Amino acid sequence: MRTDVRRAVAEALGTFFLVLIGPGAAMVDAYTEGTVGHAGVALAFAFVVVAMIYALGHISGAHINPAVTIAFWSVRRFPGRHVLPYVLAQCAGAVAASYTLGAVLGPVGSYGATLPAVGVGRSFVVEWLLSFVLMLVVMAVATDERVATGFAGIAVGLTVGFCAMMGGPLTGASMNPARSLGPAVAGGIWAAHWIYWVAPLTGMLAAARAYEFLRPAGTAASVPRGVPLGVEGRIDTAGPPSAGETADRPTRGGPEAR
Repeated sequence: MRTDVRRAVAEALGTFFLVLIGPGAAMVDAYTEGTVGHAGVALAFAFVVVAMIYALGHISGAHINPAVTIAFWSVRRFPGRHVLPYVLAQCAGAVAASYTLGAVLGPVGSYGATLPAVGVGRSFVVEWLLSFVLMLVVMAVATDERVATGFAGIAVGLTVGFCAMMGGPLTGASMNPARSLGPAVAGGIWAAHWIYWVAPLTGMLAAARAYEFLRPAGTAASVPRGVPLGVEGRIDTAGPPSAGETADRPTRGGPEAR
């Protein structure tokens, strides 16, 4: 199987399980009348992100989020030719997971849809800030050689968890257009859906630029620009580089793109 196809399939699988477990926990909570609880839902998101990063990061980078993919591309840390396949795969995985949840549980809990509970303007601000901090952490663990190796999955998972803990009751704490798209498609719930694309995309684009600005002059990035990155660093270090990718192997990469 071609490397680009294999990576896209991995992104679809990773996003499928992100939505199956995250919004799935919210649906189970509704189905069982509160046995999971808000903290339980937030932990479900944190745990599944950690698991997917360690399971798939070395294959695709475990972006499992269109905004992460586009933010990496915006700072020349992900090839433009892979952006559309990644985004389509992520969205397909999310939609498939939501339909699977609907088949198992029925239309409970609004399919785990993300909906603004504090007004459109304030919800946009919350989603933007949560997306910003998530991408800031991703940029640190994926691109900076000064960050301890091996902990990217934990750092990113904890960030998703505390964002969900704080922002879940306010906006759903999506930070991920695909995560919001799946329940919207399966449940036909499109209220203020644009927030969950525009806020994560702009917030993560800003965070990627901000981290590049914060990196001191003369400090080498762990992975050269133009090399495909994942949450843990360079992707596919165990195998030969794909066509068009540099063959130079850095000594250290990020979470799954090393």
